[in-house]
Amino acid sequence: MTKLRLAIVGAGPAGIYAADILLKAERKFDVSIDLFEQLPAPYGLVRYGVAPDHPRIKGIITALREVLDRGDIRIFGNVLFGRDITLDDLKQHYHAVIFSTGAIRDADLAIPGIDAVGSYGAADFVSWFDGHPDVPREWPLDAASVAVVGNGNVALDISRMLAKHAEDLLPTEIPDNVHEGLAASKVTDVHVFGRRGPAQVKFTPLELRELGELRDVDMVVYDEDFDYDDAAKAAIASNKQVMVIDRVLQSWRTRASVNNAGGTASRRLHLHFWAKPLEVRVGDDGRVAALRYERTAPDGQGGVVGTGEIREVEIQAIYRAVGYFGSPLPGVPFDKRHGVIPNHEGQVLQKDSNERVPGIYATGWIKRGPVGLIGHTKSDAMETISHLINDQGSWWSPADPSPEAIPALLASRDVRWTDLDGWHRLDEHEIALGEPHGRARIKVVPRDEMVRVSRGE
Repeated sequence: MTKLRLAIVGAGPAGIYAADILLKAERKFDVSIDLFEQLPAPYGLVRYGVAPDHPRIKGIITALREVLDRGDIRIFGNVLFGRDITLDDLKQHYHAVIFSTGAIRDADLAIPGIDAVGSYGAADFVSWFDGHPDVPREWPLDAASVAVVGNGNVALDISRMLAKHAEDLLPTEIPDNVHEGLAASKVTDVHVFGRRGPAQVKFTPLELRELGELRDVDMVVYDEDFDYDDAAKAAIASNKQVMVIDRVLQSWRTRASVNNAGGTASRRLHLHFWAKPLEVRVGDDGRVAALRYERTAPDGQGGVVGTGEIREVEIQAIYRAVGYFGSPLPGVPFDKRHGVIPNHEGQVLQKDSNERVPGIYATGWIKRGPVGLIGHTKSDAMETISHLINDQGSWWSPADPSPEAIPALLASRDVRWTDLDGWHRLDEHEIALGEPHGRARIKVVPRDEMVRVSRGE
């Protein structure tokens, strides 16, 4: 029976789904899979990209854990591809590799002033409030009025985290340093800007509805944004998701805070539609002072056109939530324009010639860009695995495919890797930290401490 030694780089949902699908597939060869992850803990985006007050979404960890706990997949955590292990190493010890490294950088928002002090990327803020070990422990929250640019779920996530009172996050797994930072926040107003209208937003009804449930936060909408054209009316009538979103927004229009009048809460969350950002106005001190934007209008084709009407909202901080972007990997083709590994249905291609690169595959956001929900990653992985199975003739021929070779290699390089037992130790440790306080867990944030606990040192 043919033996397949497979490396998967990235232990988030994409990598774990790919491993699970391959192990369950009907096949004429035996499979041995090693997962490599640069963080000491697995689960990627689910652990470090989902707001802590979203336990429903984090429930997917239960399914991922069941896959890992079967014991037929090895994990090597705290191992950085390109430094601790290279593509040449993988070719020496595996028949093929799948890259599932995701997209963790912020896409650019190319407007003047966007680099001013007080301008941030959503991905960096998410990493901070999710306790990512490689970002600073403190976050500047000294702005009273904040702009968030974007109309997707990430924009709503960070808007909710900025507007929500810190004590209401205590039942979650929020790290202590994050709770302390949010408790000291000076924010009173969060302004969310989207280029299109309410019927064209990219967020889901669940995310939107949760905003209206925030304690002591008024939802502020503006009547002028709801003068729907025929295309918007048709979308509301024909698409259940759009209909629910409209229903939620319309319910907010009946509240006292419509058009910013009469609300009694200590914080306000404003939704500005038909607003195209033009410029971040920068004060003499080099800090964000205001957002200038152009009022847009529907073009009848689902897009927008500028109206020439320029408006300005005074702010002291701005967050761009206009999408995530992939990062290049040493020795692997990369499309700088789209932030992905160039590929055909997961088979990696040379960037210039579009020729197949034998033995190298991609899945998840590094394959298709940051689109779709976490669940979409499963069908994406099935496509990649299908090609991997059929490409048996172009696999690499490793010089030493023995399972013992990788631990020996990492040990020779003094890499303090973590394994599945180590993740169980860290998981139990975090849960134990939370128990005395009635919390789900308290995340360990420093990388060295994560490694120490995981390795039982």
